[in-house]
Amino acid sequence: MKPRSLIAAFLLVVSLTTGFAHANEPVSVNINTADAVALSSLNGIGESKAQAIVSYREANGPFESIEQLSEVKGIGARTVEKNAERMAVE
Repeated sequence: MKPRSLIAAFLLVVSLTTGFAHANEPVSVNINTADAVALSSLNGIGESKAQAIVSYREANGPFESIEQLSEVKGIGARTVEKNAERMAVE
């Protein structure tokens, strides 16, 4: 194999590998702006809990921290902990 072909093949493999690695990274969900559909993508958050989050936010204003999410009825500290890396408060 010619050196250029070898380099091109190597670069292709590296590009494909890193592309798939980034594709699997979870998307961050801003709990202050996300709609119920986006919130339901979090682990342990179904449609009804997602709607409860939106309703709580509308009644009480934006969340000041991710931990404050546990004040929503039906959302416990364990659910918050499981999703902490995927959530943001902006």
